[in-house]
Amino acid sequence: MFDRHILRCESLGLILDLTAAPSEAPPQLDDALRAMAAIEDGLEANLDEGRMVGHYWLRAPHLAPTEDIRQSIEAALEQVRALDPGEHTDLLWIGIGGSALGPRLVADCLATARDTLRVHFLDNTDPDGFDRTLGPLDPAKTLVVVVSKSGGTVETRNGMLAAQAAFAAAGEPFAPHAIAITGEGSRLWEAADQWRARVPMWDWVGGRTSITGPVGTVLLSLCGWDLDSFLDGAMCCDAQTRGAADNPAAALASTWYAAGDGAGNRALVIEPYRDRFALLASYLQQLVMESIGKRLDRQGRVVHQGLTVYGNRGSTDQHAFVQQLRDGRDDALVHFIETRQPGSLTAGVDGSPSADHLLGFLYGTRAALTEAGRPSLTIQVADASARSLGILIALFERAVGLYAELIDINAYHQPGVEAGKKAAGRTLALLSRLAGALTEEAQTAAQLGAALEADAGLSWRLLHHLAATGRAELVPGRRPAEDRFVSA
Repeated sequence: MFDRHILRCESLGLILDLTAAPSEAPPQLDDALRAMAAIEDGLEANLDEGRMVGHYWLRAPHLAPTEDIRQSIEAALEQVRALDPGEHTDLLWIGIGGSALGPRLVADCLATARDTLRVHFLDNTDPDGFDRTLGPLDPAKTLVVVVSKSGGTVETRNGMLAAQAAFAAAGEPFAPHAIAITGEGSRLWEAADQWRARVPMWDWVGGRTSITGPVGTVLLSLCGWDLDSFLDGAMCCDAQTRGAADNPAAALASTWYAAGDGAGNRALVIEPYRDRFALLASYLQQLVMESIGKRLDRQGRVVHQGLTVYGNRGSTDQHAFVQQLRDGRDDALVHFIETRQPGSLTAGVDGSPSADHLLGFLYGTRAALTEAGRPSLTIQVADASARSLGILIALFERAVGLYAELIDINAYHQPGVEAGKKAAGRTLALLSRLAGALTEEAQTAAQLGAALEADAGLSWRLLHHLAATGRAELVPGRRPAEDRFVSA
C-alpha cells in the first residue's frame, strides 16, 4: 500500500512521508530510546562537562528530576510572561550561536505587520554590521536583550558595548532599556544588576537547544506572539516521540542512519516550502552539525562523525542547486517541509492559486529526484504558527539526540568550538605582541614573527590588519614576503 511508509500523528497535525527514502530502523534503536528516556530522567549525559541535559524540561517543568529545577523553570517562565515592552517600538537582540539563530528563526517565522516591536539582531562582531543595525535605531524607543549564558562571550560583549556606546552618544541611559538573559552569578548577571530585568539561564541547557527556554520565551513574550502554543507544540511533540510506536523522531533518525550508512555519508538538505520557515536550515545547521560533528565517539575511538546541513527554501532552490541534487553527486537526503494550510489563495499566472503552483513545484521536484534515484522525505505540519514551529523544533531536537545514540557520540558538548575560541585568544595575543614589536625600522613579517616565535604567514596577515587600522605603516614589497612594517 502507498501509505506503508507514511506516519501520521493526528495530535500534532504532523505527517512524515518516507516513501521516497530508506526507513529501516537500526537494531540499536530500542537502546537509543532507552538512553533518551534516561536523559530526560536526569542522567548526567554530558560527561565531559559534568552536566545533565534538560531542554525537554523547559516545556514540561513537571518532568524535571528535582523540585529545585522545576521551581526555577516555572519562576523564570512567570517572570518572562510579566515582561512589558512599554512604549518601545524596536527590539535589539544581542547574542551569538544558539542565542541568536533560534531567535532569528522565531522572529522570521512569527513576525507580522501588526507587531508592536520590530526586531533587529547583533549576532556577529563586525563593526560595520554594528553601524548598519544601530544607525537607524532611536535608543529612546529601543529595548535591548543581551543573551550570554557565561556572560563573557566576546561577540556578545562587543555587541553590547557597541549598543551602550550608541545609547551614550544619544544621551540615553542604557539600563532602563536593557534585559539580560544569562547564568545567575555570571559576569553579565552582576553587570545587569540595575537593568530593566535579569532572566536566568541554566548550565544544563546548551545554546543550540535553548529556544524553548528564556532565549525563545523572552522574545515571544515581548513581541506578543503565542508563547503558550509554542511551548505546547514542543511538549506535545516530546510526548509523541518518547515511545517506539508512531514516533516520527525515531523514524527520522533511522532514515538519517540508513541513508548515510551510519557515517553521515549524505547531507541533510532542508527545503521548506513556506517563507516563514526560510531560516530553518540555518537553525538546524547548528543544532545538527554542532551536536553530531565529533572526532571521537564515547569510547574514545576516532570516528569523525558528522551530518552536513544546508538549504534555503523552495522553490528558490529549484533555480539554484537542485540541478546538482538530481544530476550531480548522489550525496544528499532532501527534506521537503510543507504546511497543510498554504496561506491566502492569491491567483497566479494561469488563474490558479499561487498555493497550487507552490505545491506543484514541491511535488514536481520530489518526483524529479525520485526518477533519478535520489532519496527524499517530506514533513508536513498544519501551518506556520507558533505551535507548528514548536513541533518542528522538538522533532529535530529529539531526532538529533536519537541519532547521536545510534552512532554512540556525545551530542551535548562542542570541543571544536572551544578549540576555536582558544585559538582566537592566542591570535589576539599575538596581534598585541606584534603591535608592541613594531619600531621605526622597517621589518618583514618573517623578521617580526621570528622574534616572537610566531608563524610568518599569520604574522603577515595580522600586520596587514594593524596597518589597515592605523596602528602600523606598510611599505609594500614586490611580493608578500617582502612587505615591511614600521610603527605608525
